[in-house]
Order: sequence, then structure tokens, then C-alpha cells
Amino acid sequence: MIHRTSPTERTAWAAELRATLALGWPLVLATLAQNALMTTDVILMGWMGSESLAAGALGTNLYFAFLIFGIGLVNATSPIIAEELGRKRHSVREVRRTVRQGLWASVTVAIPIWIVAWNGEAILLAIGQEPRLAHNAGEYMRALQWSLLPFLFFLVLRSFLAALERPGWALFIGLLAIPVNFGAAYALMVGSFGLPALGLIGVGLGTVLSSTFMFLGLALVIVLDPKLRRYHVFGRFWRADWPRYRTLWRLGVPIGLTLMFEVTIFNAAAMLMGRLGASELAAHAVALQIASFCFSVPLGIGQAVTVRVGRAYGAQDAPGVTRAGWTSFALGTGFMVITASLMMFAPHLLLGAFLDLSDPKNALVVELARSFLVVAAIFQLVDGAQAVGAGMLRGLQDTRVPMVYAALGYWGVGLPLGIILAFGTPLRGIGIWIGLASGLTVVASLMLWRWLRRDRLGLVTAMPQDVQEAFAS
Repeated sequence: MIHRTSPTERTAWAAELRATLALGWPLVLATLAQNALMTTDVILMGWMGSESLAAGALGTNLYFAFLIFGIGLVNATSPIIAEELGRKRHSVREVRRTVRQGLWASVTVAIPIWIVAWNGEAILLAIGQEPRLAHNAGEYMRALQWSLLPFLFFLVLRSFLAALERPGWALFIGLLAIPVNFGAAYALMVGSFGLPALGLIGVGLGTVLSSTFMFLGLALVIVLDPKLRRYHVFGRFWRADWPRYRTLWRLGVPIGLTLMFEVTIFNAAAMLMGRLGASELAAHAVALQIASFCFSVPLGIGQAVTVRVGRAYGAQDAPGVTRAGWTSFALGTGFMVITASLMMFAPHLLLGAFLDLSDPKNALVVELARSFLVVAAIFQLVDGAQAVGAGMLRGLQDTRVPMVYAALGYWGVGLPLGIILAFGTPLRGIGIWIGLASGLTVVASLMLWRWLRRDRLGLVTAMPQDVQEAFAS
């Protein structure tokens, strides 16, 4: 028997599509703006020379490997707030509790990351990096680390606004932060306006200032906007709320570890490429930059679907959960079909933005990058699917099992397969990309399988006991 969609159902699906697009496009642009901040720093480092760029890259990669855990942790505020608003549309106290404990968690996780960053030079020396580069990278990290806390505070407030489906202010302030970051970092780097010329340290301090600008700007909006001020999210900040604090860590730690598993496998892939040769590493960097830029779209949609699914979950609206999940999944994977087609059929159009295709010196790098992009076309589809799939499950506050899937897919399948194909067959760099694509395929498939079984697993109707206790307290 063929199921025919009723006019009421079509209207509901159309309404969900509009709501997802309205929430998703500012989050996508905000993600791109965040990437632009990092790109600005890389450009400034390059102006100082290859040695400064190498040291800055070392410091950034080490710092980001730990920062990503903090980002995952505080991102747990989004599904919790969305669930609260779905359960009670005009909830104020419960929302305030979550935001406040998100700020508390930011302080908690910042302390160990600060300790790691302060000892960055020693860590880099321990893993065999050249002493001069390690020293410069360590000094850069000691400046950069102070951007951590205001940045995490900003993410908590951005999650708060996203859950309220008001992401516009976060986007606006994120865009303003790009010239603020560039101006501050450049002035401190070269010593403009009577400031000392601090070089790489100045770039780090510029990031501190731009992160502080983003947090204070968004905090000011929340304090001044009448519709946001009523939540009093900064009121009685010192007041402990251990049940909500534990709930946030219960959901946030698996999210943080999931992101770490994904980020670190790409770090490992870059190191493996370096062992194959400079041309392979350069081609890998270009291909990955193209893939990462495209990934910003499903990543933003993944943030939006967490809110949309979370609201339906809080309202115990199973059909709403279905509509929210599949609408975002179609948008995310549909966009990646377009980018995958470009990579497959017009790779030189993309590569021309990074390399001079007419220069014979670049011929090998261009050819390698083109071959990587062929695999990246498949990579794009499954990467978008896993990003949106993870967001769908987070909306149901399901984070522990997806964390296991990520560990299995990335480190149990992707990395070993990439090593075998790269060093045990003639595939070399393409083998590493096949490994990455295979790992992402495993993760995406497992997350989609879990989403399809959500009713049978009780994910839609069964709220975890500790979450019930937190809401009841």
C-alpha cells in the first residue's frame, strides 16, 4: 500500500524546512566566520616568514587538539536548552540554570588546558620537534591560551541564542570579530600605533582580544535586549547547581571526545603524509582545506538540527523529531552532493584558488591534489552525513554511543586502513584518503542506523534518569 502524504503533513514538512533554513544559514555563516578568523592568523604568520608560519602551525595544532574537547563540552548546552524549551516554551529558570553551568564548565575545562598550553614547548620537544620551532610555538601558545575562556563563554552564549532560534546576533558579532582580529593581531605583530612589535606572540594576543570582543559583545546584547534580558543568565553566577552541572558533563564529555577522535585522525593523516614526502603533504593540505571549507555547511546544519530535534524531543513530539531530523539530513547531504560533483568533475576550478596551475613546479602537487579530490568526493558525502547524523542524535541527548562509533570508525577502521594502503601498497597518499573516507563511512552508517532505530531503542520517549533528576531538582 502506497502511503500518500496528506496536506497537513506536507504543511508540517514545509514549516520544518523553513524553520531549519532560518536557523541553519546564520549558523553556517557563523562557522565560516570562525574559519575566517583562523585563516587571518595563518595569513599574518605567513607574512612573517616560513619559520614563523611553521611554528604557528605547530602551536595551533597542539592547542586545537585540546580546545576541541572544550568546544564539545560546552556545546552540550544546546540540546539541553532546546529540550527545556520544547518541554516548556517559555521556560526561564531551567534555561538560566543550563547557561550558568555552561559557563561554570568553561572555567573548569579551561584550567587543565591552560596547564597543557603553558608547557607547549616541552610537549613539542618531547615528540621530536626542532628546538627553535618548539620554542617559538611554545611562546605563541602561552599568549594564545588566554583566548580559551572568553571563546568558550562566547560559545555558551551562542548556543543559548541558537536554542532560542535567534542566531543572528552571534553571526553579526562573529563577522565583526574578523576585522577586529586582523587589526589587533597585525598591530601587535608589527608594532603599529606605538605598540611593541611582538611577532608571533602578537598574533596570539590578537586572538585573545577578538575572543574577548565576541564574548563581551554577545553578553552586552543579552543584557540589553528586553527579550533576552529576562533570562538573567549572569545572575548569581557564583551559585552552584551540581545536578545541572553533572548533566552537562554527562552529555558534553562524549561530544568532546567524539570531536577529538575526528580532529586527531586528520592530524595523524597529515603526519603520515609528511612521511611520504613534501609534495604529498602539500597536496593533502590543499585538498583538505577545500574539503574543510565545504564541511562548514553540514556542520552548521548539524548545529541547527540539534536544536530542532531537541525542541521536538522536549515536547515528546515523535513526528516532529522525524521531520526535524530528515529535513536537515536532506539539506546537509544535498549540499555535499553538489560539492562532491565539483570535486569529481571540475577539480582544477577548485585547485586554481590555491595553486598556480600553469607553473610547472606545481605540476606534481596539482596532480596529487586532483587525485585526492576524487576520493574526497566520496569523503564529502559521508562527512556531511556523519556531521548531521551526530547533530540529530545530540538533539535526543544521545552522545555516549556515538562517541564509541567515532572511536571505532576513525581509529579502529580509518587510520589502520590508511596506513596499510599508504605504506603496504602503491597507493601512497590516495591510500590515506581512502582510509579517511572509509572511517567516515563507518561512522556515518552507524549513526544513521542508530537514528533509524531510535524508537526501538527508546531514544525518543525515554529520558535518562539523571536528566530527569536534574530537571526535577
